[in-house]
Amino acid sequence: MRGRTPFAVLVVALLSAGLLGLLMLNTALNEGAFTLSRLKKQTTEATDQQQTLQQQIAEQSAPDALERRARELGMVPGGDPAFLNPDGTVTGKGRPAEDRPPVPRPSAAPSASADPSASGSASGSASPSPGAGPADPGIDLAPAPPASPSAGAQR
Repeated sequence: MRGRTPFAVLVVALLSAGLLGLLMLNTALNEGAFTLSRLKKQTTEATDQQQTLQQQIAEQSAPDALERRARELGMVPGGDPAFLNPDGTVTGKGRPAEDRPPVPRPSAAPSASADPSASGSASGSASPSPGAGPADPGIDLAPAPPASPSAGAQR
């Protein structure tokens, strides 16, 4: 029996070391899985934020939004441009920009706000639809200040 005891202790020690190794490996894999899950969640949140920001950029870059912001800053649409050719001649005749209301867009259905007298409401409380043209309260149609005489003379 005396010769088998060291062998049995060796086998038990190897099995114990193997079980401890498996336990450490399993713990490391679980920790990696938690890290992976956390990183996937962060990636999803970052992707959602990126899409939200891209949508905001697209909304603010739309022609209607750009026109509204330009009018808020006092800008008016430019007139017909004049072009300077490589040989020094000028093509076209430049004019100062004029403040004129935007072209009204036809709506999908005729709205009652186009003719307030036909709405049947004496108070005129019918709210205009968005993008209804000059009746849109978001557009300031105040005339632009007159152009200085020196601005039109420089060609």
